[in-house]
Amino acid sequence: MSVVKTERRPRGDLARVLVVDDEADIRELLDLTLARMGLSADCAGSVAEARQLLERQRYQLCITDMRLRDGEGLEIVRLIGERYGQTPVAVITAFGSAQNAVAALKAGAFDYLAKPVALEQLRSLIKSALSLPQQSGEVSGASSTATGGPLIGDSAAIENVRQLIDKLARSQAPVYISGESGTGKELAARLIHDRSARHAAPFVPVNCGAIPENLMESEFFGYRKGAFTGADSDREGFFQAAKGGTLFLDEVADLPLAMQVKLLRAIQEKKVRKVGSAAEEVVDVRILSATHRALKGCVDEGLFRQDLYYRLNVIELRMPALRERREDVAPLVEALLQRICGAQAPQMQPPALQALAAYSFPGNVRELENILERATALCANEAIVIDDLQLAPAAVAGGSVGRDGEALDEYLNRLEKQAILDALTKTAFNRTAAARLLGVSFRSLRYRIERLGIEE
Repeated sequence: MSVVKTERRPRGDLARVLVVDDEADIRELLDLTLARMGLSADCAGSVAEARQLLERQRYQLCITDMRLRDGEGLEIVRLIGERYGQTPVAVITAFGSAQNAVAALKAGAFDYLAKPVALEQLRSLIKSALSLPQQSGEVSGASSTATGGPLIGDSAAIENVRQLIDKLARSQAPVYISGESGTGKELAARLIHDRSARHAAPFVPVNCGAIPENLMESEFFGYRKGAFTGADSDREGFFQAAKGGTLFLDEVADLPLAMQVKLLRAIQEKKVRKVGSAAEEVVDVRILSATHRALKGCVDEGLFRQDLYYRLNVIELRMPALRERREDVAPLVEALLQRICGAQAPQMQPPALQALAAYSFPGNVRELENILERATALCANEAIVIDDLQLAPAAVAGGSVGRDGEALDEYLNRLEKQAILDALTKTAFNRTAAARLLGVSFRSLRYRIERLGIEE
């Protein structure tokens, strides 16, 4: 006998939700919760029944268990992704089953809930899913710096980024944004947030390498009054500040291992405990992360936890280096000059533009912006010539060749190693003082010393 239950409440055109679970009590709990939110629900106890309902009715949300009597919830996730792409899917996983949750998110699930289902988290998930735009728009605009504004360019590389951002905005899955410094990783994170159902809530960017290690837990999770000396009142942390929105963890590779453990638990359980508090509180945030370093390499070197890596890197968005999309240099130059100078922007002479197109841009879009700001200050007669750009000769060539035929990466590593050695020499090999002199965190300097093989 079929256990399909179709609700026929007189609710007009209100959103309909498909609930798929082989446990009657879970179906009833979800059905009651949806009814109290003024939503209409159809319930199915198997994959086959869910398929029948999907053929007859359009749904604004599907909530499915991972394990069903005739198959897996992932079958429903994939089916809806292929045939009913505008319907977000949330999956219910067994408590502590991180592997299932990650698999569901990779398959295209909007979000997940762990058993036993917390009603507060359930209601928050439903509201977020129903807030998604029905049609995805193109990410476009007039500025493309590493600090703000939409993406610019017509290259295949940047078009792929646009399309992936559009897809990621319709999910709650954690996203790891990789790429060199200056490629616009924070810009991509902001675009994902702005295109998502969380766009009205805060976007909280955090530079993980700029927080002292002894303050990390209180900065991330907050603290209670009296938790430690100087805690004169309750204070919220980054997770609470991003409530309902997005928490962007920049330079996440700089997190110390002890903090990585606490962050992993917060992501898995969707709960945090303030310093000095005995109780946990539910937090509804989406995690986006980025670093210019190879995070997988940090895992292999024992500097980053593998389980946290897989939690953060559910989906990877790679931001291409500017030298990989040279055809975008001209429109970027035009847009940046307008942003820097407004309507009175000087003209870029063709030889100067050709020199920029041949430049390797170790600092990517951020470096291009700096070059143009310098050139506008130096140029005469409202025209920018090659001399105004002051490009490094070693980085001007047709590809990744550096000084005297040396590969660019080798050249940059040599310069970086020499700068670190100079700083260490000036500070009598005091790494803390050297890090301060170089303008980087102690952990970042320690990593660079190990990577470059620098010995005292």
